[in-house]
Amino acid sequence: MNCEDANQVDLVDYLQSLGYQPIKIRNNDHWYLSPLRNEKHASFKVSRSKNLWYDHGTGEGGTLIDFVMKYHNCDVGRALQIVFSFHPQNNFQVIPNDPPLPAHKHFVSQVKTGATETAIKVIAAKKPVLDHRLCRYLIDRRINKEVSDEYCFEVVFTNAGEKKNYTALGFKNNAGGYELRNEYFKGSSSPKDITYLDNIGNELTVFEGFFDFMSYQTLNLNQQNTGTTDEQPMNFLILNSLSFFEKSLPLIERHDKVHLYLDDDTAGRKFTTMALGRSSRFQDESKLYEGYKDLNDWMMNFGKLQKKPRVAKSRRHRL
Repeated sequence: MNCEDANQVDLVDYLQSLGYQPIKIRNNDHWYLSPLRNEKHASFKVSRSKNLWYDHGTGEGGTLIDFVMKYHNCDVGRALQIVFSFHPQNNFQVIPNDPPLPAHKHFVSQVKTGATETAIKVIAAKKPVLDHRLCRYLIDRRINKEVSDEYCFEVVFTNAGEKKNYTALGFKNNAGGYELRNEYFKGSSSPKDITYLDNIGNELTVFEGFFDFMSYQTLNLNQQNTGTTDEQPMNFLILNSLSFFEKSLPLIERHDKVHLYLDDDTAGRKFTTMALGRSSRFQDESKLYEGYKDLNDWMMNFGKLQKKPRVAKSRRHRL
């Protein structure tokens, strides 16, 4: 597949495969809450007749490949791989040559997404993650197996009504939906929600995504092994989308101290600055990974070469 072929893939179908639905449709124009940033009013337009997108909030736009590169923060080659693997009209697997997982006695939860057909439908989820490609992906992201065994599911799902089964890492939210990730895919099943882990603590640590949370827990586990962690219980909030930050403020501000590990990008810095101006209880922890996209990016690249942060010992949680 080349760029010309990839840009023939319907943008509306591709956004649906990621879990995004238009807020309104006017003729051939589909309007969305921007997948690229946080907003309250839909200003991300897709012209279905031209198969082009334009974000009125940033003044950026382009083709499907332009969107995939920006959304996944990747180069053209990786964007082509992603589109190749998830073209809704093809029978390609999420990971090429990967046969569907069979039914298994360890599939412990059946997740119903409601009577309405959704883009992504979870068939089953099991623990621990055993699929060798997903295990390799976790290793590539430098996540300790003990951490992934506790927090990750191996999820089987269908995409955009297809009959084929796909597999991905699943991180469960408080409404029963899953954040879904593998080497080629980033999406979520409905319903979309936060993940709040209550350890009955007075302090809260906030992350945008679950890989940053698991990176934190991996660092925590490393420090447990050296006897350098604190014993103070800590609650955790994984937003799963920055759009939940303001909605979660009543929950966040119940805590005496709030540690913010938001992404070191425009959107993450915006919400960090807003929080710091709101109350002295907020602390910006992003200085640890300054110059990197987020905590996981820092840990993948130079985490072993730099001084590890002191993180609170807290592995027990209640959903």
